[in-house]
Amino acid sequence: MTLLALETSCDETSAAVVRDGAVLSNVVSSQIKLHAEYGGVVPELAAREHLKNLLPVAQAALTEAKISPAQLDAVAATQGPGLGIALLIGFKAAQAVAFALNKPFIGINHHEAHLYSPWIQNTSPSPLQGERAGVRGGLCADFKNFQPNISLIVSGGHTMLVLVESELKHRVLGGTIDDAAGECFDKTGKLMGLPYPAGPLIDKLAERGNPSAYDFPRPLLNEPNDDFSFSGLKTSVRYFIRDNPTILDDPLKSRDLCASVQAAIVEVLVKKTIRAAKRDGVRCVTASGGVTCNSGLRKELERACRNNGFTLRLAEKNLCTDNAAMIGILAERKLLTGAPLPPLDEEIKPGWQLA
Repeated sequence: MTLLALETSCDETSAAVVRDGAVLSNVVSSQIKLHAEYGGVVPELAAREHLKNLLPVAQAALTEAKISPAQLDAVAATQGPGLGIALLIGFKAAQAVAFALNKPFIGINHHEAHLYSPWIQNTSPSPLQGERAGVRGGLCADFKNFQPNISLIVSGGHTMLVLVESELKHRVLGGTIDDAAGECFDKTGKLMGLPYPAGPLIDKLAERGNPSAYDFPRPLLNEPNDDFSFSGLKTSVRYFIRDNPTILDDPLKSRDLCASVQAAIVEVLVKKTIRAAKRDGVRCVTASGGVTCNSGLRKELERACRNNGFTLRLAEKNLCTDNAAMIGILAERKLLTGAPLPPLDEEIKPGWQLA
């Protein structure tokens, strides 16, 4: 099966070509510089950029994969959740391609795709991968080693824990009741005067800071549930900066502040994830979403899983943020397992919650 997938749920325009579990191409056009001026994603601007970039991005993906439209067996796109005006661009374009080629079309839940992105790994080159995949060694799904897992999805808009009992069967355990972890990173950065998106900058500054310098709250850490809350932590940082106005003038103290905030967020994420894995009796932990690029989170998840004898699978960094490769891989798995196809005229689902 050869499948074209499109992703436009927020501010990345992405297209990927997937064949038999191998990612032949995964092209992403980012809008970070455009939205940085406004300190966050502006939906209308994002949609305009998708309109401008989608065709060249899709053409680049097909060219890189050495595939013509006539060779496609199916088409997929992100159906939700996401910004409605942004989702609309990729979803309707994919439907049009499927209609024109008379091929199956399937809409994919963005969060569900994240659940399976840790199972897409760099592999040794093969005739199907190698240079076609656009990355050294290529990307290929590794579902032959799939096992039940607790999956942490953590990004700028979402933070949730999901029990994946078997392939394509999952149950949401909990999620954020207010701010997501990535949102907390970005809003802390804004309080510090850092440019958007601040998460990667905080991570970089934290590497040279003291994570024990300042004591910030760990919301819901000891509550007997799998929910998250980061608005209180953000508020605590706001008051701390207000009460210590000179702290941002000292590079050393600023690094300590970043390290301390990051330590609070990471501790909550890691401890809740490990606790859920122990309680539900699974021996595998996975993590995906943009915040999974954070070096502190990756390090602490690795340490915690090693100490508890768990297998850890982290999404490749280029698959943590929004991308069409994970959309295509999940769509292919659904089609191969006989998932029912939705009507071709189905609409987007901006508020589509993972069940």
